[in-house]
Amino acid sequence: MGTDDRGATGGTGDAGRAGGADGLRWDPRQYLKYADERGRPFADLVARVAAPAPAYVVDLGCGPGNLTATLADRWPDAHVEGIDSSPEMIDRAQNLAAESPGRLSFRLGDAHSWVPDRPVDVLVTNATLQWVPGHEALLPTWVGHLAPGGWLALQVPGNFDSPTHRILFDLAAEEPWATHLAGRVRQRAAAPGAEEYLALLAGAGCEVDAWETTYLHVLPGEDAVFEWIRGTGARPVLQALPDDVRPEFERAYKERLAAAYPRRDHGTVLPFRRVFAVAHRAAS
Repeated sequence: MGTDDRGATGGTGDAGRAGGADGLRWDPRQYLKYADERGRPFADLVARVAAPAPAYVVDLGCGPGNLTATLADRWPDAHVEGIDSSPEMIDRAQNLAAESPGRLSFRLGDAHSWVPDRPVDVLVTNATLQWVPGHEALLPTWVGHLAPGGWLALQVPGNFDSPTHRILFDLAAEEPWATHLAGRVRQRAAAPGAEEYLALLAGAGCEVDAWETTYLHVLPGEDAVFEWIRGTGARPVLQALPDDVRPEFERAYKERLAAAYPRRDHGTVLPFRRVFAVAHRAAS
């Protein structure tokens, strides 16, 4: 599964949970605060995978494993393996593995060095690749890891230009925070668009379905957008700030987010663009 809009920020977070152990600490409880909203793109992605009876399914960047477990429900005869580079996330996921012994497992690992020990029937990577610099070059290799007739399904956030990120960039450039955040904020898109993924995967010999969707999440509670992004895209920045300046940064960030995403009677609306691609390798 992945941690959503993770890739917008962070030298510390560039490698990300699937990309490598980089010292970034993930909080499964914070991430799962909006589990239903974060899970919708995963469901939409996997719905386009038409594998009838896969034997081996991998979720690369599985996060706390709650969505990985749905793959085991869909394909009860498959072995489903979740891989993530966050010890905190894998610890949380192991509780789910205990409920489905032999069918569901989790382990630490990262995207750059991942090599399966057998051909993969379905490879899912959801909201993860934006944390993996140069991941475009990995895709043909991953297609090569698929079994004949196998599937690769990916989803990445496409919200790099949204106010959540522009405000974060602006604040990170202001003092007293800029001194602590030099080199920590990436001022470019963390992942390509649907057309680029389509071309990459088609070039690797796959039949490809690629699309983009903007979700309108209606979030309850105070500072809802801040609570959303503090568990994902803003995490590398917040963790890089010393304790004596972080509270003021958070206060300023909340204030500007509230102006950009006003709270209404029905909640706070967070538009969120996402990019999808599903690739099917030929059976022979």
